[in-house]
Order: sequence, then C-alpha cells, then structure tokens
Amino acid sequence: MQTVILCGGRGMRLREYTEAIPKVLVEVGGRPILWHIIKYYAHFNYTDFVLALGYLGDRIKEYFLDYHGWKGRDLRLCLGSTHPPELIGADGEDWTITFAGTGLDTNTGGRIKRVRLYLRDDVFFVTYGDGVSDIDLRQLEEFHRSHGRIATVTVVRPRLTFGVLDVDGEQQVTRFNEKPRLDGWINGGFFVFDSRVFDYLEDDSVLEREPLERLAADRQLMAYQHRGFWACMDTYKDNLDLNAAWSCGEAPWRTWGDA
Repeated sequence: MQTVILCGGRGMRLREYTEAIPKVLVEVGGRPILWHIIKYYAHFNYTDFVLALGYLGDRIKEYFLDYHGWKGRDLRLCLGSTHPPELIGADGEDWTITFAGTGLDTNTGGRIKRVRLYLRDDVFFVTYGDGVSDIDLRQLEEFHRSHGRIATVTVVRPRLTFGVLDVDGEQQVTRFNEKPRLDGWINGGFFVFDSRVFDYLEDDSVLEREPLERLAADRQLMAYQHRGFWACMDTYKDNLDLNAAWSCGEAPWRTWGDA
C-alpha cells in the first residue's frame, strides 16, 4: 500500500528555516521531519512512498540522493506528470520513493490529483509532511477497509496553547485548567482514500475545503479517532518542542531502534 506525502508547501510560519529549505527538511533530532515520517510508516511495513513536491522540491531529491548508507532502494524521479519514472539503485533502508513534481503553488487536493499516475492500488495513504504521531497505522488501514466509504481522516484532540478559566457571574474564577485538551476533534491528517476520491478533486482544489466537505455531505468520510500522541510542526516553537522531546527520549513516534 502506497503512502502519498504532501511536501510542496512553503512553510511560511517557519521562515526561520524555510527561506533556504522546504519545510519537510526542517530537522528534528538532526534529521528532517520528512525522514521521521517515512521511518514511522516503514515501521509498519509501508515502504512505498510518493512525495508530492512543490516549493524547493529539488532540495528534497538532493537530500535523499546524498543520504548515505542506503541498500537496495529505488528512487523514482518523476520530473513531470507524464514523465516516466527513472529508477536509481541506492544503499540504505528498503524504501521505494517516487518524486512527483506537482507544481510550485498547487493546493493540497491538486497535489493528490496530480500523483494519480503513480498510484497502483485502489487504496492509499495520504499524510502531511509536518505531522508525527503514535497512531497504529495497521489499525487505521483496517478501520478504513471495514467501513467501505471513500475516505478516512484521522481526528485528534490536541492540547490548547493557553490556560482555560471558568468565570462565574461575579467575575470569580471557579476553575483554572492549564492547557487542557480541545473538547472537539480536529483534522490530524493521516488519511486513507480509495481511488473514488479523484472524482472529488480538481487540478488545484484545497483538500480541506470542497473535497472533504462534499465527501462529508455524501456520507463518504469517516473519522478514525486517535487519542494518543499527535503533533504538528507548524511554527518555530513547534520545532523547538519536538526537538526537546527527541532530546529527552520522549518522542512517542520513535518506534525504531536506530538513531
């Protein structure tokens, strides 16, 4: 089963780094966050990746081509939507990576639509290139296959970044809760789609708007509720927090033994 990773964004809230490198190459524990995501999927034996490239996509190719110690891996360089893959042997983990150029400023739904050429199976994963979690990907796949709908989105309840106070009619604080979990659920990424999703995607659609809204209206979108660890590297502070967790040995997404 293939995994599409959305790697095309500019990462405007991480401009401390992303003036020079794409967001997915910003490091956590000395490795790009993209490497962490790939390692996590590979832990569950999902080792076939399609990287939907955009902003500074060449830097992502360069990283993997320069990555040392690979064994028996194919790197597929897809220079355009109609260009046949070029297979390159390399040393290292047993991964297959397809680099798919999906446009400099294409939106998320459009990027998925543009990698259709490189998808072989009817069911596939899609994830953002900036999120880590301890989600059980095998259970996620099983959940998706069990309900028969077109799409599954993982939903999470992150902690708020501020303390929440209950205040009565006399302005008395009756309760203080430092950074509680959100009451509702948000989109945590880690999608599973089947090929019918392409009927909902346009060449430059925003996945999180009309496509998911239409899928929900058609009762074709199911939620996989994940109550464990989840984090998104959206800001400089997020990057500092993830690096601190890694340094302290408190990185729940690290399911592999090597560094």
